[in-house]
Parts: sequence; structure tokens; C-alpha cells
Amino acid sequence: MTDNPGWQPRHDDPLFIMAMDHRASFGKTLFGVKDDRPDPDQVAAMKSAKQMIFEGLRAAQPAMTYGRPGVLVDERYGQDVIDAAKRDGTQPVVLAIPIEASGHDWFTLEWGDQWLGHVEAIRPDYAKVLVRDNPDFDPPEREQQLGRLAQVSSGLHGIGVPLLYELLVPATGAQLDRAGHDAGAYDRDIRPGLVARVIADNQAHGVEPTLWRWPARSARSSASRSAAASGRTPCATMRRPARATRRPAPGATRSPSGT
Repeated sequence: MTDNPGWQPRHDDPLFIMAMDHRASFGKTLFGVKDDRPDPDQVAAMKSAKQMIFEGLRAAQPAMTYGRPGVLVDERYGQDVIDAAKRDGTQPVVLAIPIEASGHDWFTLEWGDQWLGHVEAIRPDYAKVLVRDNPDFDPPEREQQLGRLAQVSSGLHGIGVPLLYELLVPATGAQLDRAGHDAGAYDRDIRPGLVARVIADNQAHGVEPTLWRWPARSARSSASRSAAASGRTPCATMRRPARATRRPAPGATRSPSGT
């Protein structure tokens, strides 16, 4: 791990994460990669781009007057960044790595049964999962997903690596209808209650993240509801734009995922 074991963010000592763990969407959108199969030149370009982003974070770090900088980066294109974050003790950066596979509707592990070995080899400050969930999604699929997440939570607890849980709650068609197909109304009036229910469902299955990360537009209301329901207070910050998009049926064409 980096040199801040045991530290956790607080309101007066926040964590600012530079998220650049995008893989499939990163290649497709910026480098013209087709079917998530980059050629060697595209791989080199993506690795170089992530290194450049990290160098920008390093350059900005001395200007930070409070809080701690962090980087969320993948092994696939960001191994050099991981190595640099772990190597330089003069300007410590909180390191998080994703363990979910890119481009899946339901939570899927990046390395299958070998995922825990990857985390143990890197020893990051956080291991991150990106999860799309909604209480009104298919019950059997949800149950399977919650079971997989419980195994991840238990495995990480066993090796002492905290879990960072990034939660996306896309709207169903019926929920969008209730919001009058107004994304702002969904974010304001419907999403916060759904977030609290998803958190409660995870906790009921033994999933206990150290940090929660969700869209900022629903964060304050979601945090207060979930804390009241469970007696625990999650950390809730995410600045990625949140879109109230309808979840497509399995097998349907959809926009690229955030990773």
C-alpha cells in the first residue's frame, strides 16, 4: 500500500480522487478502438495518456491546501501509474484500483477467480467496484450480483484492503415515467430513495464498503436516508455526470459503460 495505512477521509480531510480507470469507453471514444481490441500502437497511446494525466495530478498536488489526492487507475493501461503511485513517498497519493470487468451491465470480476491475487500483488489503499443496481431490476439477477459482491467484500476484508463501492442507479422505464421523463426530477425525487434501498440490500447481504461513491446530485439526500436506515454513515461523493437513462433489456444495444 501507499504510506497512509489506516487513514480515512473526513469532512475536514477529504479525499479527491482522479478517476481514470476507464478502459473500453476510453479506447473507443478517444483512440478509435473497435470491440475493445486495441492494436499495439493504440495500447501504447492509452498508456501514455494515463501517465500524462497522472503527471498533471502530480503537478497540481503542491497547490492543494487541504485534503489528500488520490488516483483510481486500472492495471490494463495504467500499470505505470500504479507503480509510480506506490514508488514515490515524497508526494503520497491514495491509490485505488478497479476489480470489475469493463463494459458489463451486471457486476463481473475483471480477472475471474484470480481477482484477489491481483489485489494482493498491488496492495492498493482501496479496491473499487462499479455496480449498476436498482431495487426494481430483475430479482434473480440482483440476488446473484449481491452474492458476488458479498464474496468480494469478504475477500477484501480477509486481506485488509478497504472496499470502495461506486454505485450507479439508472432508472427503469416505469421510474422515468413517474418522473415525467425529466432527468432532474428523477435525480431529485426518486433516485435518493432507491440509493438508500440498494445500500440496505447490500448491507443485508454482508457487503460492507469502507467508502461509498455515487452521483453528487443525489448524494446528500441519499446519505442522510441511508444513515438513518442503517445507523452507519457512508461517504458519498462522485462528480461524474449522472444520467437518468433507462436500463436496456439484456442483449439490447446500449451506450458504452463508464469503464
